[in-house]
Formats: sequence, C-alpha cells, structure tokens
Amino acid sequence: MADEKKRSRHTVSMEERERIRMGGVLEVVSFDEEGVMLETECGLMMIKGTALHMGKLDLDAGEIMIEGLFDSITYSDGALSEKHSFLGKLFR
Repeated sequence: MADEKKRSRHTVSMEERERIRMGGVLEVVSFDEEGVMLETECGLMMIKGTALHMGKLDLDAGEIMIEGLFDSITYSDGALSEKHSFLGKLFR
C-alpha cells in the first residue's frame, strides 16, 4: 500500500526513570503532565508519571522522547476503537 508508513521496530530505552526514548510509535493518542497514551507497533501503551513533557517527537520516523518521573508503563492489545475506555480505566 502506497499510503502506509514505513514500519519501524518498537524499542524502549529508559534512563534513571527520568527519560524514555522510543521507536515504533505510530500516534500520540493523549498527553498531559501525568500520563501519555501512545499507539505503538506492539499495541497501545500508557505511561504514567509526574511532570511529564515531550522532548522530541518525530512520527514520520516513529520516534519520541519523554522526560519526567515515570511510575508505570502498561501495554494493551486493544483496538484503537477501545482506546478511550482503556484510558479511562488507567486513570481511575
């Protein structure tokens, strides 16, 4: 398919619970200082923490860098149509 983006491997690298670099990111679904929801090559990913902010975002390359203090990282294999209910469950 000509319109399909080139897929990259999903990678996660964390430094001292304060910086995460990722590859294989397809979409940033939501983002605030306490949580980030991403669609990745391996499913939906939710990152929870404090004072989170985006240091770099390049969706064409599938790369993101997030900084802050991380508390948890959770994956879901749910479809994108389920992303809002997944987000609601994680923020309870």
